[in-house]
Amino acid sequence: MNLSKFHPSRRAMIRGVLLASGFAPALLVALGRAGANSKVPVIPGVQDVSGDVRINAGPALVGQVVHPGDVVTTGRDGSCVIIIGEHVFLIREGSEIEFYDEYFEEGLDTSVSGRIRVAAGAILSVFAKTDTTISTRFATIGIRGTACYVSVEPERTYACVCYGRGDLGGAEDGLHLESVTTIHHDSPRYIYPASAPQRIEKAPVFNHKDAELRMLEALVNRRPPFDSRINNKIDRGY
Repeated sequence: MNLSKFHPSRRAMIRGVLLASGFAPALLVALGRAGANSKVPVIPGVQDVSGDVRINAGPALVGQVVHPGDVVTTGRDGSCVIIIGEHVFLIREGSEIEFYDEYFEEGLDTSVSGRIRVAAGAILSVFAKTDTTISTRFATIGIRGTACYVSVEPERTYACVCYGRGDLGGAEDGLHLESVTTIHHDSPRYIYPASAPQRIEKAPVFNHKDAELRMLEALVNRRPPFDSRINNKIDRGY
């Protein structure tokens, strides 16, 4: 990630997260020294591109703004970080994501709300206040301002509400399956198609890190709420 465009305090914070890679015991101390509370303008659009990343079939460029209905795809070596409003998204390799094809804003209680469709791959998201639904072939995840990791598999969807509240449902029949309220990756789930004998079950935490959540939140002047709860102790190392 090219950090030169960021404010020095935010740049130091993000560099600390990237260097620590989520495993250093002193990570939270480093973040505090980096000026985590600095408030600087949020820059919308593509923040970082690695490998093959395309927006509506054209090559993605750093600084490019993602509009409602845009489709972001990543190749086998591709990944990117995107800011929309005050929401931040880390898109993994082999993904196809359609952002806010049913875009709307309602009053003062929501900001950049609507639907995000995950056709393939995986996405780690941190949200400001919103009324967003992440949808896959088999699942819907209703977001009201939280962090969530969603991964599409051939016969199921993986969803981890990393912190905050999420409403989990079936995409094919609209059935409400479960509402979860989490602090620190407490309720990851597998969600299955309507024809499956079991629609939802507990899952492990995998393929997303606390360090990534810290980095994404730092881009919009926030910190994950679990940082204040673990009091600078070693986190779970996810």
